[in-house]
Amino acid sequence: MKTYLKLNIVEDREQIYSKRVRAGKRTYFFDVRSTRSNDYYLTITESRRHPQGDGFTYEKHKMFLYKEDFDKFVDALKEAVDHVKTELMPEVDFSQFEAKADEVDAVVGESDLKWD
Repeated sequence: MKTYLKLNIVEDREQIYSKRVRAGKRTYFFDVRSTRSNDYYLTITESRRHPQGDGFTYEKHKMFLYKEDFDKFVDALKEAVDHVKTELMPEVDFSQFEAKADEVDAVVGESDLKWD
């Protein structure tokens, strides 16, 4: 009988801060984690819920963002969102989509959510 060991390096890293944004069938997680050398990086996870039988299954997509890319990423994201708001959809009042208090959760330290 063979024994298989699943090594999940990311989950071994300490989670420092977590922010959860609920958006209908999707949930976004912004997690700050530390490396063994006390450096920090960000994981951005999209989790989508799909019905399956009597319950649900979750599909996840994860991005890793490292400190040297933080500013470039934030600048590009802001530029893309501003383009949509001002050039493509200037007639839309985006304030109608502002997050409700129960849709955004910030957690410092370990989250009660666990990934397989």
